[in-house]
Amino acid sequence: MQSPTLSICMIARNEEDVIARCLQSIRPIADEIIVVDTGSTDRTIEICQEFGATVLRHEWQDHFSLARNYGLEQATGEWIMWMDADEEMDVDDRQTMKKLLPSLDKDIYSIHLVNYIGATVQANESFHIAHARLFRNHKGFKFQFSIHETLNVHEVLPDQDESQIATLPVKVYHYGYLNDVTYAKNKSERNITLLLKAIEAKEPNPWLEYHLASEYSRMKQYDFAFKYVNWAIVRFLSEGLTPPSLVYKLKYSILLETGSIEGAWPAIDKVLVLYPDYVDLHLYKGVILHQLGKHEQALETFDHCIALGDKQLNHLTLHGSATFHAYYYKGQCYEQLNQTQDAMSAYRSALNFYPEYEPANLALHQLLASHSDLHEQPSPIS
Repeated sequence: MQSPTLSICMIARNEEDVIARCLQSIRPIADEIIVVDTGSTDRTIEICQEFGATVLRHEWQDHFSLARNYGLEQATGEWIMWMDADEEMDVDDRQTMKKLLPSLDKDIYSIHLVNYIGATVQANESFHIAHARLFRNHKGFKFQFSIHETLNVHEVLPDQDESQIATLPVKVYHYGYLNDVTYAKNKSERNITLLLKAIEAKEPNPWLEYHLASEYSRMKQYDFAFKYVNWAIVRFLSEGLTPPSLVYKLKYSILLETGSIEGAWPAIDKVLVLYPDYVDLHLYKGVILHQLGKHEQALETFDHCIALGDKQLNHLTLHGSATFHAYYYKGQCYEQLNQTQDAMSAYRSALNFYPEYEPANLALHQLLASHSDLHEQPSPIS
């Protein structure tokens, strides 16, 4: 069976440092690469042309969807996949994508998006989620909203629950929120300006306040972040919508960062009624209980995290929430309960999943240094 043609579409501006990596990762499977350039003054256009991409120049109008849709309009492939210049498709998964195309029977699919944060690319600072990226051409799919643009899935497929879109076993790595990238490009300041502009214009996007809160949180301006994440919850509720799980994740992460435990407990239990399978929220609950001195209850909660697993891509999930993070916090609880052997075993279990996990390494070494009689190696606990 002949494979359907695939167009890769992206927008770019001054991405000379990263775009070659992206293009290299998708060139072997792309029948067409379309890059909409919104005003590069570096070598971005030249690099794209070296990879055989069609470069379309488009004046930047403070509107991401306008730029992306211009590229979609030029795409000739039977399928379109959209990407960002600071992303990269997993080298092993790209052939999986090509092999799957002939057998796909839906109009839109998600991929496994891995978002890296922090100073460097590390597994313990990555978030995973299913993200709608691949869709059939000429079906009416287009982007909407000026910033943090999304596909108009509900317009094209009004009966489709977006959370039920099938996810292909294809990973795409996103590096755009690593610290050096966000600082160098002043991403948060740019995004905040555009988000405030969209809110002032009353753009019909219930996600605006959430994204604004997220940007302020990234900048550690937690007062503003907390204000806007609460406004986001009110906005969703006022439109008759259940606030999505990642909105609550952001709220409770802010409360934990600021030590506002009284604002987090016991309210988080009400949210877990809405999202009982969201391991990150259970992890937060365990940390809250631990900080309140309820260590036995916290241990039960971390065990529940481990039982849930962290493979649910329908939620934005921190890598390790059900493994090394949960075991590390079990170790912290056991230390408070003076169960030193169990604490050591918990830390070793965390390190079995992620040997470079520094908090568990440090905690284990400190225990060994202070308990010279416990240098034997107990088996990791479950």
